[in-house]
Amino acid sequence: MEIKTLGYDHPDVRKLVADVQQEYVERYGDPDESAVDPADFLPPEGLFCVAYQDDAPVASGGWRARGAADDDPSLRAGDAELKRMYVVPHARGRGLSRVMLAHLEESARAAGRLRLVLETGDKQPEAIALYRSCGYEPIRGFGYYKDHENSMCFAKVL
Repeated sequence: MEIKTLGYDHPDVRKLVADVQQEYVERYGDPDESAVDPADFLPPEGLFCVAYQDDAPVASGGWRARGAADDDPSLRAGDAELKRMYVVPHARGRGLSRVMLAHLEESARAAGRLRLVLETGDKQPEAIALYRSCGYEPIRGFGYYKDHENSMCFAKVL
């Protein structure tokens, strides 16, 4: 597997983001409506990556800098938010998400981020199991879905 850093507007990124949005529709009835600005994923304040196997895009994920905010007391200075982690269905069960997550954690750490935070939903047990097994701990809700009953938020000190 090869992981490449790409712009959020790259065709492979757009395809994988569309696929993950469709997955949200299937699981929750709607796409993720939290605001995402492609500029958020430009180094050094963010990063977006795609993993390839046999030249085909099979996984994605990124992070964007976040910090303490009055309306989000769960966020701290030095935080980075994990976004759009996804593995295409035919490539699941091979550990690709774990490799991508480790890559994103290392890149965030190298960029001076102190902690990764994320929001996921209770209808994504695979994601919840991944994050918990990688040392992520539950935190109070933040972001667009902070008060949504299906939302679950996690953090890991880098």
